[in-house]
Amino acid sequence: MTAGRQTRILIVDDSAVMRSLLRSVVSSDPSLEVAGTAADGASALSSIALLRPDLILLDVEMPVMDGLDTLRELRRRGHRMPVIMCSSVTQRGAKVTLEALACGASDYVAKPTGQANREAAMRALAQDLGPKIRALTGHDMGHIQALQQGSSAWQGVFPRRPQTPIIPPTALSRTQAISSIPSVLAIAVSTGGPAALEVLLPALPGDFSLPVVIVQHMPEMFTKLLAERLESRCRLRVREAAEGEPVRAGSIWIARGNWHMELLASAHPGSPPTLHLSQGPLENHCRPAADVLFRSVAAVYRAGALAVVLTGMGSDGMLGCRMIRENGGAVLAQDRATSTVWGMPGAVTSAGLAQKVLPLNDLAPEIFRLVSRAHSEARELRESVV
Repeated sequence: MTAGRQTRILIVDDSAVMRSLLRSVVSSDPSLEVAGTAADGASALSSIALLRPDLILLDVEMPVMDGLDTLRELRRRGHRMPVIMCSSVTQRGAKVTLEALACGASDYVAKPTGQANREAAMRALAQDLGPKIRALTGHDMGHIQALQQGSSAWQGVFPRRPQTPIIPPTALSRTQAISSIPSVLAIAVSTGGPAALEVLLPALPGDFSLPVVIVQHMPEMFTKLLAERLESRCRLRVREAAEGEPVRAGSIWIARGNWHMELLASAHPGSPPTLHLSQGPLENHCRPAADVLFRSVAAVYRAGALAVVLTGMGSDGMLGCRMIRENGGAVLAQDRATSTVWGMPGAVTSAGLAQKVLPLNDLAPEIFRLVSRAHSEARELRESVV
């Protein structure tokens, strides 16, 4: 985008009420411009060449051509602008939205429900939509730079989400040796997460020797459906987290929406840690929060913790990664080029906590290399004792 130019937004929704609401929310910010509106996907596709939008707000369920088919056709034609899906908070809406996220949608917002009046609906929608537009269109000065500098450029009804203070950056993207032996894989991910997880997790072998625990920022209904979707694509067992479940190799646990997930050490020697869910205060404006998970992983596994920070808005996970590094564990981060939003991995990288910053497709091989190396060293140690 050209500096100083308004961000052009195309609104696509079959509901005249919702189009009007979105238009009012977008128009309230001077840095944004409504490029146009459409009542169905076919009309939207035919208008893109003329309107040249920088971002599309796309309804999930519409006549003529629904949001999912529109998204697929948009990507097939080579249009790479960010797309935010507007979803109803229903099981069907959540399921289709997850499919859209896996097919190239950048993020989603829930349509407001239950508000007392139009003004309350506008505030609720702006609270969710504003930071996502800002992150996806570069109004945050390249994501991580805004986190560090605290830009106040975002005006109007869209609030600037407060951020955890960023530790002054050290050398960015510097590769550091990893000498620790991993015993658990902990993953933090937000915006762009479903698509990223569909690349990373199916690449893990069926005999992968570490338990996997994941915080994906999503509402409760979405995380269960995400676990079911990934289960059908992975060689490992994938489940939404449940209280008291033992954390063993062969399973992937996804934190339940609206619940923090922690690992608790067993009181019985030789028994695995267990999952603990709580609804404590939001951290980094999130629940579940990666920092909560990472702190517990550092406390239980110490040098055996391996954290991976994937695409996402904000800086959740950075302070937890610091604790993991202080306890001798290892941290990997997704690179900017393959991230939908380089906020969370950018914060970890900027703070000098990521020992390697890699493209998404290179993360699974690196994880497997670290685990295989650990097994090889353990075998050599046993043989030397014998």
